[in-house]
Amino acid sequence: MKKILVTGALGQIGTELVLKLREIYGTDQVIASGRRRHEDNIACTTGPFEVLDVSDKARWNEVYEKHQPDTLIHMAALLSAVAEERPSQAWEINMGGLVNALELAREHNLQFFTPSSIGAFGPNTPKNNTPQDTIQRPNTMYGVTKVSGELLCDYYYTKFGVDTRGVRFPGLISNVALPGGGTTDYAVDIYYEALKNKSYTSFIAEGTHMDMMYMPDAVDAIIQLMEADPDKLIHRNAFNVSAMSFAPEDIAAEIKKHIPEFEMKYDVDPARQAIADSWPDSIDVTAAREEWGFNTEYDLAKMTEDMLEKLRIKLNIKE
Repeated sequence: MKKILVTGALGQIGTELVLKLREIYGTDQVIASGRRRHEDNIACTTGPFEVLDVSDKARWNEVYEKHQPDTLIHMAALLSAVAEERPSQAWEINMGGLVNALELAREHNLQFFTPSSIGAFGPNTPKNNTPQDTIQRPNTMYGVTKVSGELLCDYYYTKFGVDTRGVRFPGLISNVALPGGGTTDYAVDIYYEALKNKSYTSFIAEGTHMDMMYMPDAVDAIIQLMEADPDKLIHRNAFNVSAMSFAPEDIAAEIKKHIPEFEMKYDVDPARQAIADSWPDSIDVTAAREEWGFNTEYDLAKMTEDMLEKLRIKLNIKE
C-alpha cells in the first residue's frame, strides 16, 4: 500500500483506521471519504477528505482521477440493526456501493479490501468454534449482503485478477467513535453508562455469547492482511477473525472490578436479540493465523481496563 482511499471513513472502524494508516504511510497518502463532511470527526481534519456517495459512480471516477490511489479500503455500509429497518437502502448501499468499488479496482488495478462480518453466518451455521468454511444462510438483510459481498469479491479475484481481501469481523469495541446501529453496540454503550451512571440496561439477553474485538486489534488486522504475501492467501474473502467471546454478564463482571457499584439490568430488544441468536457463539480463526499471522493483543480484562481509562479522559470523569 502506497496511496490509500478509504470509504466510510467517518464510521466506527474507518475513523481509527484512517488515523493509523496516516501514522504508518503518511498523512497525504491516505484519502478519507464519506457521504458528508463532519468537522468534528478527526478523519476529516487530519488529512485529505473527499465527499463520496458510494452509489454515485461518476463521483468515484472524479475522486480516483484527483488522487490516483493504488489501494481501496471500502468500509461504507449500513450495519445490522439499521439494515433490518431499511432493507432496500441496505442493499443499495452495501451491494451497489460494493460493485462500484470493485469496478474501480478492476479498471485501475487497485489492491482491495472490504470487511465481511459474523453476520454472514446464520441459524444453521455451527455455533461453537464456527469453521472458516461452513454453511452461510443468514436470515438478515445485513447478512445477505455480507455473504453476497464475499462471493462477489471472490468472483472479481478469480475472473478479473483483482487483489481482493477481507475479514469477517465480530462485534467491534471502540473508545474513539460511537457505533452506528449494530447488534453488538451494547458492548460499547455499557462502558459509557458505567462511567456516567454506574448502571446499564442491556438490550441483549443474559447468556448471549458473541465474538468481539477491540478496535486497535481490528485495525491492525486490516493492515496485516493488506501487507500479507498474496501467494500465502488461500481464502482471501473472508477470514474469520476474533479476540474474545463473551455474554453481557461477563463484561458487566469485568467492569465491576473497576466500578464496584456498577449494576446491570436487562430490557431485551426482540429484533436485535433475534439477530444475535442467529450468530455464532465463537469462531475458529485458524486460517487467518496460518495464512497471514493474525494475532490479537487485547482480551476482555485488558480491553476493559483500557476502555475505562480512555473514556474517563474523553468524558472528563474523575476517579
